[in-house]
Amino acid sequence: MGDQVSENAVWNYPEPIEGCPDIAGYVAFYWDRVDAWYEEDEQVFKHARDPYTRIDCLNSSRHVEVLVNGVKVADTTNPVLLFETGHITRYYIPSIDVDMSVLEPTDTSTMCPYKGPARYWTVSAGGESFTDYVWQVSAPLPEASRIADHLCFYDERDEVQVIVDGEPV
Repeated sequence: MGDQVSENAVWNYPEPIEGCPDIAGYVAFYWDRVDAWYEEDEQVFKHARDPYTRIDCLNSSRHVEVLVNGVKVADTTNPVLLFETGHITRYYIPSIDVDMSVLEPTDTSTMCPYKGPARYWTVSAGGESFTDYVWQVSAPLPEASRIADHLCFYDERDEVQVIVDGEPV
């Protein structure tokens, strides 16, 4: 790792605003002002991991169907259920069980420190297009390796309906 210095990479409140806990002796880091962050020898992406947050990826035989704008675009009995502290259950569908003909990749990408980098897709269904309604973690981190080659739909969007074992979620 070495002895490198990043200028202006730290900020603080020497005199915290009224009503704020006393944070005068603490600093925060500008995440994007260094080349990389490490926890021990493992690179950390996007932001530091919260020690009270975790993910669990579980193989399942539940029957999961996904409808977008009333059109079925995915149907599987081999989903991976991803449980993440503080978030709703996510249903990752194997790409072989998704109608890939209705998807088009977008330029959107994100990084999750728990799952890895994700790319996004537009879904065309029922005569309309829905940008960035689907994502795929393109290179999952070891903890999320089970979601490799799976896609996930934003089921909190009004046009998306996820049905698990015949019941909407």
